[in-house]
Amino acid sequence: MQSAFYVTLSSQVALDRRLTTIAENVANASTIGFRATGVSFDTVLSRASATPTAYASAGTDYISRTSGGLIKTDNPFDVAVIGDAWLAIQTPQGVAYTRDGRLRMLETGEVQTLLGYPVLDAGNSPIVLDPTAGPPTIFRDGMIHQSDRQFGAIGLFEIDEAATLRRAENSAVIPSIPATAVVNFSKNGVAQGHLESANVNPVAEITKLIMAHRAFESATAAYDLMDGAQRNVVRTLGGA
Repeated sequence: MQSAFYVTLSSQVALDRRLTTIAENVANASTIGFRATGVSFDTVLSRASATPTAYASAGTDYISRTSGGLIKTDNPFDVAVIGDAWLAIQTPQGVAYTRDGRLRMLETGEVQTLLGYPVLDAGNSPIVLDPTAGPPTIFRDGMIHQSDRQFGAIGLFEIDEAATLRRAENSAVIPSIPATAVVNFSKNGVAQGHLESANVNPVAEITKLIMAHRAFESATAAYDLMDGAQRNVVRTLGGA
């Protein structure tokens, strides 16, 4: 009986974590460049008793790397990343990588994100344009031209598949393994005048939310049923 209580409790903990991540995904469904959070669960096998018992782990969060759709804006300072690359930005936590390509140019020519983080080139240096030369033309490889002159290039970086990602501001991530600059632009690049939408499917997430909520209610009902049965046994044995 005790093992059944713990198994049910472990499932409630796992489902609570899943509900939290789904709610976060739904809340960011319209956030540019947002990558959804998923949870991977493992089965923990306990051999503390004569009969092995399987428990659900609390789960491990991971950030999905699936690309979102492209949104055409025709804004020369909007760029969408094509492929598996990322833009590099300088944040208080260090260099972070984002797919949010909403950029702006200051009066001094510095290129920043809408949250005010400098956008970096392939050498991790801030990009500075000519504020008097008009809107830039940005090519697939990130090269920036103004008035037929080149003014640096947007850095594109690849993150190792083995790297774990933690979230930062500006829909950005900080990888556990340093990212490397893209040198082959046949698969990766940028599209000027476009943005990348969140890779969240609101309908699918709502469906997952309903399923997880029902599963949580079922686990709670099972726990209450076992608790009631145990109380009846205690009362019966106590009376005897």
